[in-house]
Amino acid sequence: MKQFLITAAGVLVGLLIFLVGVPAVLIGMAVSSSGGEVAPDQTVLNLDLRENLTDQDSGNPLAALRGGSLSVMTVISTLRHAETDDRVKALLIRLPEGGMEPAAADEIRGAIKHFRATGKPVLAHSQGLYPSGMVTSTYAVGTSADEFWMQPGASFQVTGLANEDIFLKRLFDRYGVKADYEQRYEFKNAVNTYLHDNYTDAHREAELGWMNSIYATATSAAAANRKQSPEAMTRALEAGPYLAEEAARLHLIDKVGQVKDAEEAILAKAGTEAELYDFQDYARSAREIDTGIGPAIAVVEAEGPIVTGNGGTSGNPFAGGSTIYSDTMARALYNAIEDQDVKAIVMRVNSPGGSDTASEQILAAVRTAKAVGKPVVVSMGTYAASGGYWISSQASAIVAQPSTLTGSIGVFGGKFALGEALARFGIDIRQIGVGSSYAGAFGMSREFTPRERAAFAAWMDQIYSNFVTRVAQGRKLPETRVREIAKGRVWTGEQAKQLGLVDQVGGFYDAVEKAKTLANLKGEVRLKPMATQMSTFQALQQALGVSATSVRTLAAAAWVLGDPRAKGMLDQIAEERLRGQVGGAAVLAPQTVH
Repeated sequence: MKQFLITAAGVLVGLLIFLVGVPAVLIGMAVSSSGGEVAPDQTVLNLDLRENLTDQDSGNPLAALRGGSLSVMTVISTLRHAETDDRVKALLIRLPEGGMEPAAADEIRGAIKHFRATGKPVLAHSQGLYPSGMVTSTYAVGTSADEFWMQPGASFQVTGLANEDIFLKRLFDRYGVKADYEQRYEFKNAVNTYLHDNYTDAHREAELGWMNSIYATATSAAAANRKQSPEAMTRALEAGPYLAEEAARLHLIDKVGQVKDAEEAILAKAGTEAELYDFQDYARSAREIDTGIGPAIAVVEAEGPIVTGNGGTSGNPFAGGSTIYSDTMARALYNAIEDQDVKAIVMRVNSPGGSDTASEQILAAVRTAKAVGKPVVVSMGTYAASGGYWISSQASAIVAQPSTLTGSIGVFGGKFALGEALARFGIDIRQIGVGSSYAGAFGMSREFTPRERAAFAAWMDQIYSNFVTRVAQGRKLPETRVREIAKGRVWTGEQAKQLGLVDQVGGFYDAVEKAKTLANLKGEVRLKPMATQMSTFQALQQALGVSATSVRTLAAAAWVLGDPRAKGMLDQIAEERLRGQVGGAAVLAPQTVH
């Protein structure tokens, strides 16, 4: 009887959650996914880059309820769609006050240039540029517009690029904490801040190497846009900071004016009846499920750290962060392989790395696609380093932005030994075990023994060797050459091109064109996104913490009770199944590539 009452109470609570909570979630999602009013006949798109900018849309549809998120992929695909929309007459860009991710800035600059080529004017407005992060990249985006405005009295502090690291070695020494790590090799500096109190020579060389490359890319782009020499541009920038009025006098920007002035100026260019329209609303209205037929290029997106699993039941269901789950990613690639319409695959990668085994699972799917005659072209975002490069290394071709951070062909691992530190506070850690002492090697009470360290180092050597072998095979380079340029060092896309680690400097649509060429495709070709995101149904299942069967049971029970919202939910479940059969919901504005 007790168990029956507990079960009955659980069902009742579940029904209440479903009947009250789920409709609220669905209504919220409907509102957030709706484009609102139809864009006016004379539209000026209002693109606000001050919002949180990711490379790709979140893998969780419920995260959209949190709002405030925009992705690079959404920006560039929506601008492509807007180019051929006769309603869209112009574009207004609101720039962030701090730095943008350099490769994201590269991608958006390219999209703005392509949009402007249609003859539609672009105006960028800034309320200040401050020396935080990669502000030079933000400035370069502003210069890609037809006109670059700043608010009166705004700060123009585009004077260079700086990076700061916190070194904890002396603190650890003081409190008895031992960072016990192995690195392969000297440029794999992710744990250097634990091991040293300052930059090592290799660490300094690597950091300055990519920083100089990114700075040169941004200043050269800005100089070309402003019709100045790179040398003159660099001198003018580094002589700052300035206020907006002085920046205009030095021809670093075009005009000084309030946001309202800029809005009126771009509306005047667009037409007498022109209206501002929110970019994200327009982007949502431009999306649709791909139901076309004929040759297609599959688009598979991957953003975040790389881990094993499928992510179906982990984490906050409303969180906006992204993770590359190897099961989900591999399944999307195999779906593209099995789809008869798909002739090639473009894999968008934005990842700082992760598990070697998860990376290998994804790479195996890439190899399978190539083996069946479907070229795989990687488009690199802000990062495609370490595990991000592992999954890219054997693609048919790799396209990276000049400011992409890639390479980092190396491995590190270890632990913190906290026994001495905790003992000072009266906390004692004791360990017992059976079998080899290596079973307890990663306990936090002590450092590795010499025997454990030797075993761990040998394992690290094997992982590093596997990584080098994958790269050598994929890039058709001698292993000795790969070992020379690897050692854990991060390169920019521009540098990686010179080293043979990538094939081409460019953006997503350059990767699409490369895929068309490799697949011998002519004329119009569809882009067909392959689902790597959770469906709405899967997200609700995770949010409620119940199985798929339980959710369906709750839905059916509510349907019996006559709730029309539950009936709608069942219809949506059916739609989710249909979407799974046709390759998932599109994350790109519908388009064909010529």
